[in-house]
This record gives sequence, structure tokens and C-alpha cells, in this order.
Amino acid sequence: MSNAGGGDWARFFATWVKHPVKMGAVAPSSPSYCAMMVRHATTSLDGPILELGPGLGVVTRALLSAGVAPERITSIEYDAEFASELKQRFPKVNVIQGDGFDLDKTLGARRDQKFAAILFAIPIVSFSQAKRQALFTDYFSRLLPGGNLTQLSYLWKPPVEPVKGVFTVSHSPIVWSNIPPARVWVYDQDPAVAARAAAH
Repeated sequence: MSNAGGGDWARFFATWVKHPVKMGAVAPSSPSYCAMMVRHATTSLDGPILELGPGLGVVTRALLSAGVAPERITSIEYDAEFASELKQRFPKVNVIQGDGFDLDKTLGARRDQKFAAILFAIPIVSFSQAKRQALFTDYFSRLLPGGNLTQLSYLWKPPVEPVKGVFTVSHSPIVWSNIPPARVWVYDQDPAVAARAAAH
């Protein structure tokens, strides 16, 4: 999800017209909304950052503006044209054109890498709750101790319900300047699991 001006908005909307289910939002997320996402992500941990569904790069830009080194960021974008544009805009970011729902295949030799934070902006409202929970459980297996997952979503209730022993869920304040107003959903490692990990 990105917005670098009217040209990006038009490209985003044109892609949405062709693939509304895959895109989810009809318009790019605002810079303030993406900055809120980065603010709640555990980017202060040492380690790589995984961005799923970057679109045309507003979250990527927010990460860089927050001081995250581009070499730390791996951005996985499904749309080939968007991925190509991202590579041109952010040449030092590791952009992969692939499926964020199949990380073993998409990451290849890096499939076992652990991440400090995962920033998620792929629509999943068409998935059952059980499938959403299974997907996020897989993502949490790829996080370093203390790492979290942040999600852009316009839903007013948690898009993914917590899984006991894996993750809890909370949210940011509402970003009223976004269209439509929205909040960032924040998924943290279950405190009991995090405590056991810290003890080892």
C-alpha cells in the first residue's frame, strides 16, 4: 500500500479494478497511517525486517524515515509491476516478487531466517478465521524473541483473533486522517512464551 502522489493513486486504483480481492483497499494507505504502523513495530530489535504487501512503498518509506537501514528490509510484493517499481525506488531494499502466503517458497534459501518484525498489509478478509490464525501462527514462528507483527486493516475488530500460547492482539489509536479512518492492529508474542524464550 503506497502513496507517492496522484500518479501512484491512479496506478493503485487501476490495479484494484483488475484485482479487487487481492488488493483489498481501493486507495493507498496514508503516510500517517503507515508511520503509525512503523511506530508500533519492533524495529528496534536487531535483525531483519519483513514487509508483506508493500504495494508502491509508503510503509517502506516510513521504515526508512524512522531510521531503519534499507539493507535490513525484505519486501515481498505479489504484483509484478509494483515489485519492479519498488526495486527502482528502493534499490538497497531486498524486494522479492512473490507470495506472502507461502514464505517457504518465496524466501527460498532464507526460509529459516528469523525476523525482528513483520509488517503485514495483505488483505485476508476472504479467509476463514481458522485460516487467518494458522497463517499468523506460521508468521510468529519466523519472529525473533520479542518481535511482533503489525497489520494495516480497516476492520473495527481484530482481523485475526489471538491464539493462546502464540500471540495476543491490541491496536493503535485511530488514524483519523486516513481515508477511511483506521487503526493498526498489533500482534505480540504471548507473554508466557516470550518469558520462556527470554529464559533460554
